[in-house]
Amino acid sequence: MPFTPTGQFKAVIKAIDTVNSEDPRTTIVEGIEHPYESVYADRMTETMQRMYPEASELLRIAARAQHIRRWQIPRDTYPRNKEGYQKWRLEMRQLHADLVGGIMSDNGYSADDIALVGTFLRKERLKRDGDSQALENVVDVVFLGYYWDDFVTKFSDYDDDKLIDIVGKTLRKMSSHGHAAALALDLPPETVRIVMAAVEREKDTLAAMAKRETG
Repeated sequence: MPFTPTGQFKAVIKAIDTVNSEDPRTTIVEGIEHPYESVYADRMTETMQRMYPEASELLRIAARAQHIRRWQIPRDTYPRNKEGYQKWRLEMRQLHADLVGGIMSDNGYSADDIALVGTFLRKERLKRDGDSQALENVVDVVFLGYYWDDFVTKFSDYDDDKLIDIVGKTLRKMSSHGHAAALALDLPPETVRIVMAAVEREKDTLAAMAKRETG
């Protein structure tokens, strides 16, 4: 059954989009400049619809709000090491959950609905909850499909082994449905080479994950 948005849902999406339209960072899409996070939110929504046309209203809200006001806490405010990165990510996830929780509350969503969207955005139930895993799959497919090349350019000092390791870690966060969507992307040959090298490196782990899913 096609998703039919409620008035309540439309109001929340509009409020999320209003926040993201304030992003001082911009990106060019088809020759037109847009707020960076507005484009990201559109891509999340489009990919969610393509991968999970049956997605719930709450999961769609979480997808739209995945990076809401992300520019508020720059990565450079934390140390450039693994511990700093993890602390930044945790604070960002809580920021996203708090912001969308406030928007949902303003538009009449229940405390339980708000709490559930928060668990999705904080990635608290990966591999244990279907909706949480679906959101992670969409996040990773959007990353590989739209942002991987920029990532490689930004970290031009990373060698093949490092890049393959990063893709491998991404694949381990995904389910088999996410893997299929990622491998179906129309990626540049160099990106395909790295992805397939990661698939080969992680083949035993991925096979075990697929077995657990079907077991």
